Amino acid sequence: MATAHPDGAASPQTRVEVLGNIGPNWFASVMGTGIVATAGATLPVHVPGLRAFAEVVWVVATVLLAVLLVVVGGHWLRHPTVARSHARNPQMVHFYGAAPMALTTVGAGAVLVGKDLIDARIAVDLDWVLWTAGTVGGLFTAVSIPFLMFTQYVVEPDAAFGGWLMPVVPPMVSAATGALLLPHLADGAGRQTMLYGCYAMFGLSLVASLNIIAMIWSRLTLYGTSGTARVPTLWIVLGPLGQSITAAGLLGTVAALAVDHDTAGSMNAFAILYGVPVWGFAVLWMALATALTVHTLRRGMPFALTWWSLTFPVGTFVTGTTQLAAHTHLPAFKVAAAIAYVGLLFTWLLVAVRTARGSVRGNLMKVPPSAAPIKSRKNPVV
Repeated sequence: MATAHPDGAASPQTRVEVLGNIGPNWFASVMGTGIVATAGATLPVHVPGLRAFAEVVWVVATVLLAVLLVVVGGHWLRHPTVARSHARNPQMVHFYGAAPMALTTVGAGAVLVGKDLIDARIAVDLDWVLWTAGTVGGLFTAVSIPFLMFTQYVVEPDAAFGGWLMPVVPPMVSAATGALLLPHLADGAGRQTMLYGCYAMFGLSLVASLNIIAMIWSRLTLYGTSGTARVPTLWIVLGPLGQSITAAGLLGTVAALAVDHDTAGSMNAFAILYGVPVWGFAVLWMALATALTVHTLRRGMPFALTWWSLTFPVGTFVTGTTQLAAHTHLPAFKVAAAIAYVGLLFTWLLVAVRTARGSVRGNLMKVPPSAAPIKSRKNPVV
């Protein structure tokens, strides 16, 4: 029988055993760490030491990704029954979308940050490998997991939550990060195909996300929140919003490399015409998510890996705001990006420290949540 140390930390034997329960939701930590690096590298304000900080964080994200790939791969080999059970768990299965986004996030960081640490050619090649794997994986989750929801899972009227966005957002991340690779393609049909392919993934993810966001809004209105550690997943709504603004801005910037002047001009204008209105809704949702999170915290919300939902989505809001600052040249967007980045750093440090503590103690490596529906309820403000 496994034992625990007097200070509450898990014994080595316990830590080995609990690895049998590790799930795809752990890749959210790579996403949340990687976005800190990429958002910092592109921030439209100069802060001494920020570049070096971004480099360190990117290295941490890269190492964390490598470790998780080995651990999760080993988990599938040693505990295939448990691993397959995640795909049958309607709460856990959505987080399979985290792995593709972790790959593309670290890959983007290689081009934006890693090129200062490794050879630029190696950085681009690494990004191509990670972007390709992440894009294929993301397209697979965008099709397979909704298919399972449509055909197998029993879904209650109050079931919609932020995690439903995880399988369909990866193509949007691929669209944004694919723009960074476009200049490294030879001029011609290949580069043009890449551009239009990224816009296609932009649309694929956007329309699917808007449908899910509408269902989440409806569930909150009719039934309220779950009142549990699932509440932070409401922040995931910022992911497709911020990432779509980022994608529109980056694709508009590089469009001139692949299409004619008039088309490129329209794509560049789209970055503002689309980005500013969606940014406004993102600010509204951020205010609502903050209020709902604080409301739940006051009632004793426990820490869980879902708290990483406070990092990557906020990071995409930072990168989206940065793109608006670059396209509009307005100081207001520069200030907003800087303020949001400070908030991102605070939440990342908080969640990273609590994740490290929970990992050492073994609290975060227990059996995944039950497949039983989580009931929503309204908690009036007292």
